[in-house]
Amino acid sequence: PAPPPETGWERLRELWQRDEQQRYPEETINIFKAAFTAGIAGWLYGGLPAFHQARKAFIAGSHGELFQNRADAVQSAHRAGLRGFIRYGWRWSWRVAAFVTIFNVVSTGLAAYRNKITIGNFASAGAFTGALFRMHLGLQGLAGGFVFGTVCGIPAGGLLIITQRFAGETLQERRNRERTELYEQKLADW
Repeated sequence: PAPPPETGWERLRELWQRDEQQRYPEETINIFKAAFTAGIAGWLYGGLPAFHQARKAFIAGSHGELFQNRADAVQSAHRAGLRGFIRYGWRWSWRVAAFVTIFNVVSTGLAAYRNKITIGNFASAGAFTGALFRMHLGLQGLAGGFVFGTVCGIPAGGLLIITQRFAGETLQERRNRERTELYEQKLADW
């Protein structure tokens, strides 16, 4: 049997490869879950205020219109709100999902490559993601995004590390333990 990956590149490659049962590693599944959850949260964050704003704007702008009855007027106001919810919710959804996905890919990749989870991984991931999202604003935007991402990445990483410590072992420690156990089992079977 092949020994567990020793180098950082081997561990990084292993993140995106399926195992014998055609499953992705838990870290990769967590990236997908976080992206989906961030997309939903972004949609709600952008869509709910837009729904209320579009509905109020429709009501304020439709005083001269004739409706068949009260239900038709309410239904038209809700349709206007729903259009706002979809339009602005989508704008926030994909941006938040992209931000969270890039942050998680970088932090998970650094953790796999270095074979340890540290605050520096999350600070680096936040700095990279923040700079990437503010790069279009020029050098000042790049520097501001770098600083903002670092400042937001440190508490996010600290919270995640503390949560994993309370669980007993970190995700990386469990992954390493499972790798060695699987290798020893395959070696014994062989």
